Amino acid sequence: MPRTSVADLPRHDCRDAYVATLSELAHEDHRIVGVVNDSIGSSKLNSFRKSFPDRLINVGIAEQDMVGVAAGLANGGRIPFVSAASCFLTARALEQIKADVAYSNHNVKLCGMSPGVAYGELGPTHHSIEDIAWLRAIANLTVIVPADPVETSAALRWAAAVDGPVFVRVSRMSVPQVNADDYAFVPGKAVALREGTDVTLIANGTVLWRALVAAEQLATEGISARVLSMPTVKPLDVEAVVAAAQQTAGIVTVEESTTAGGLGGAVAETVVRHHPTRVTILGVPEFAPTGSAAFLLDRYGMSPEGIAESARGLLRHG
Repeated sequence: MPRTSVADLPRHDCRDAYVATLSELAHEDHRIVGVVNDSIGSSKLNSFRKSFPDRLINVGIAEQDMVGVAAGLANGGRIPFVSAASCFLTARALEQIKADVAYSNHNVKLCGMSPGVAYGELGPTHHSIEDIAWLRAIANLTVIVPADPVETSAALRWAAAVDGPVFVRVSRMSVPQVNADDYAFVPGKAVALREGTDVTLIANGTVLWRALVAAEQLATEGISARVLSMPTVKPLDVEAVVAAAQQTAGIVTVEESTTAGGLGGAVAETVVRHHPTRVTILGVPEFAPTGSAAFLLDRYGMSPEGIAESARGLLRHG
């Protein structure tokens, strides 16, 4: 019986996993509180507010205050989960993330909602393609980009248990489940979702499933593509990246973010230090126009066929 393609699996909104997990964590630990910027609806936190009316703090549309309040709560022994559209959380409050959270090493969990190009058909002001790149540059901050609801839940549970600042991207775009139900998130570790010897595809977030479908297409052509899920952009799994550089002809990175300084940048920095190889970086190279998330990802070569063609091109010129 033929194997079901990842493309045919049911799709899920990772925000549902986010609120369900946060509610479970709050039941287990009274220290957990939510902090939002008038984003209860878009973060799907209405059920959390109903269950914990005194543990959801809405500061209004004031992102700098939101992060500062969260740092103060952490300083007082609480575990704040800051929930806001990633474009506003990371851009408007970047100084507070740097100084109040990371530099002070406060136990704050930053949850970037509707990241990448999926906030809505609102153009570059509401796209959040730069968040991974500039957060990677901040010390003490773990940066996680889950690919499905299982990984989102697992990453949040890890974040709640660890003492220190964490950023988690929470997808708005519906995605198939690509990880097993018993998946365990390990920071700084890649997951080999498909073995391969010819070329390596490294992806995370909403485009990981597209890389898996690309590998399926390549297999029909006799091309063996390794697919590495890289949920933690910082710290990066250096060992897995170097192994891919050594064992395959090159690497294609795929991410719903800018091509400068994100996952692709982290992978390129790693191979140039340890084992130089060809790297093709797929992402958003400019201020993207207004359009649906699916349209924009396809536009920038991140359809399954686009990813497959990048792998073919790398092999042709390798």
